[in-house]
Amino acid sequence: MGKEVDVSTLESGGAARDYVDPAPAPLVDVDELGKWSLYRAVIAEFVATLLFLYITVLTVIGYKHQTDANLAGTDACGGVGILGIAWAFGGMIFILVYCTAGISGGHINPAVTFGLFLARKVSLVRAVLYMAAQCLGAICGVALVKGFQSGFYARYGGGANEVSDGYSKGTGLAAEIIGTFVLVYTVFSATDPKRNARDSHVLAPLPIGFAVFMVHLATIPVTGTGINPARSLGAAVVYNNSKAWSDQWIFWVGPFIGAAIAALYHQIADLVVDIHGRTWMRSSSTGV
Repeated sequence: MGKEVDVSTLESGGAARDYVDPAPAPLVDVDELGKWSLYRAVIAEFVATLLFLYITVLTVIGYKHQTDANLAGTDACGGVGILGIAWAFGGMIFILVYCTAGISGGHINPAVTFGLFLARKVSLVRAVLYMAAQCLGAICGVALVKGFQSGFYARYGGGANEVSDGYSKGTGLAAEIIGTFVLVYTVFSATDPKRNARDSHVLAPLPIGFAVFMVHLATIPVTGTGINPARSLGAAVVYNNSKAWSDQWIFWVGPFIGAAIAALYHQIADLVVDIHGRTWMRSSSTGV
């Protein structure tokens, strides 16, 4: 996202702003359906989510194989570990958001799309098509893993999200809500036009990728870390295990609630900052 400059003056103070608040997206923009840019963006979301699931689920299965105590020659302390898995998820998000931000906005996650829709950053038409493409891409990505690693796929859980033994469903739901809030709030903050104007040297995909990395470190032991309904659905569809399906609602309800809270919090915080800024500019212009 490049820096935009608004040479218009604030109504109260007369000082120039160095950013532009984009106009809210229409709720339903039927005209979008006739634009190639929409379909190019949908294709980008599909491909990005496919690659995301392929690399990350392959990493999870590879780690479990390398540390399988039932196999000779394996090391329980070997493999990439939870740290490496978290890096795989966070690193892939960094790469894919960087690659697709200029095409689709780099959502790669229905929860992110839902949060941006609530904040009027995308229309309902675009949000629905994005979510469909993300879910289909996730299913295809996991299917590729199963095709290439058929001998290990079912043995090591297929990368499916489930609430771990010793944790209640309520704990799993809370972990998904808070983890998704961290991610979606980071997305709002990293792409905020005011921050972009002040800190144009900051690469937005970097903090987003780090947010995914940190959330995975915290919640892999609890739920395997969903915070992305497409990621959870893709693994559940291909793995097709009863436990994965019985817990599936957690990985939709939790992320959507977390995204909604992040959207609301960002809107409130943005409003407070805007009111404070206008008050400061008014007092500065009057010399008070």
